[in-house]
Amino acid sequence: MPRIERPFFPIIYVRGYAMTRDEIVQTTSTPYMGFEAGSTKIRQAQDGSIVKFVFESPLVRLMKDYGYRDVYAAGAEQADRLPARSVVIHRYYDEADPAFGAGKAPSIPDAAAALGRRIAQLRDSVCGGDAAARKAFRVYLVGHSMGGLICRCLLQNPEVASAEVRAMVDKVFTYATPHNGIELGGINVPSFLSMNDMNNFSRPVMAKYLKVAKDKVNTLGDSGFPPERFFCLVGTNSRDYAVAHGLSSLAVGQMSDGLVRIENAYVAGAPRAFVHRSHSGYFGIVNSEEGYQNLARFLFGDLCATGRLDIEALPFPPELERARKAGKKIESSYYIEATVAPRGAYTYDLTARTKGQESAVRRQYSELFDNHGKLIRNARAPTLFSVFLDTSKITAGSEVAFSIELAVSNAGYEIDGALFLKQHIPGEYLFRNTLVLFAKQDGGEWKLRYVWADEHWATGPKTGAEVLALGRKAIGIAQQAPSAFSIPLASAKGFRAALQIALSAWA
Repeated sequence: MPRIERPFFPIIYVRGYAMTRDEIVQTTSTPYMGFEAGSTKIRQAQDGSIVKFVFESPLVRLMKDYGYRDVYAAGAEQADRLPARSVVIHRYYDEADPAFGAGKAPSIPDAAAALGRRIAQLRDSVCGGDAAARKAFRVYLVGHSMGGLICRCLLQNPEVASAEVRAMVDKVFTYATPHNGIELGGINVPSFLSMNDMNNFSRPVMAKYLKVAKDKVNTLGDSGFPPERFFCLVGTNSRDYAVAHGLSSLAVGQMSDGLVRIENAYVAGAPRAFVHRSHSGYFGIVNSEEGYQNLARFLFGDLCATGRLDIEALPFPPELERARKAGKKIESSYYIEATVAPRGAYTYDLTARTKGQESAVRRQYSELFDNHGKLIRNARAPTLFSVFLDTSKITAGSEVAFSIELAVSNAGYEIDGALFLKQHIPGEYLFRNTLVLFAKQDGGEWKLRYVWADEHWATGPKTGAEVLALGRKAIGIAQQAPSAFSIPLASAKGFRAALQIALSAWA
């Protein structure tokens, strides 16, 4: 029997929502239901010329890079003697196609129950009667859009699958899933809109099939599945979503992927990355290099890096500071931008939250400081990123290296309720620099060095990061035995902060 060897477990892909009968038939007429879709994008080279970049598809890449195989042969899906490194497509829409079934789309619980049966069948196909292999068997679930909700229903609803089946799920990766529902014009899809199963994305309906309270739809509830093993890839490109001739992206608005708003696209407590891709289409999130690089590192990587920004001082311009000391009420807000890329990446970022992509973190001054300018105790510090890395891909030396472009800028000032415009320069940066981190494990402990690349060559002398004796909750992660570090940030304008970095083994 094939050997079950972590981290190369079988992968089951669960596609997203098909609204119309034509979309369902188009879906069932393809063997991989979208997972085979690639893209050819253009980028600008160093000499200014425009070149093509071909992304073959996540399916082809898994085959080429990690030796995965599909389960089709001789015109049929194989049911026995499957390799451990198999990619399976959960074809839950087949019964909705009149050519294959009754022509009625299954409910999300029905699709989740079928997924549970598929997992059990896959174990039998891979392991046969080998007791040791069956015990070691695990599976990865990869869901796009509504497919992620089907995966969650499997994990969270005890009525659709047994505890034995749920325990076989090792990790879940979702692309552009509406974990907190879909909103049109700022209003959640109503539960009475049952036409074409649109009510699947209504929070009251979601609460029922996910077995959670209505105000906790974006949580894993009492499932017991660890949130840190549930990754959410969030799209931030609303403009290039062409469904309904652009009416969807217009209704959903900015700060979205054209269908799912950023704030609704992740599970609470789960790691997440933000990529400038739309919900689907030529610029879609599934058929993207960014999507694949996050998928591969989450499934097969061995290092998790989490970054949190603890802001210590947010200075005002001199004239505003004088007004504050004179008793004026000053209100302001700030954009916090963070882009992370591993060493050697040229065509992609693992995560990017920027003003230009309408995905930057935003914080009010009043969330961090009181009226006297003193830092509020337990102020809500933003977690900037959780990225997964693979030390087997180290291209130089013995350290895993990645860069973080950090920026903090002002989004606007008010004095006693009036906008401060005459002397204010819009979008003025309080801090902006590129940090390059070099991590290496030594005797079971991680060591971290860094260099500010906007001022120094990244290959030059590096500074050792301060080691912190903080628990994992303080760093905002849920990994085991993390190594925590602090890197000071400061600017000549008086901005001060500390970037808290947690590194932990990932399996």
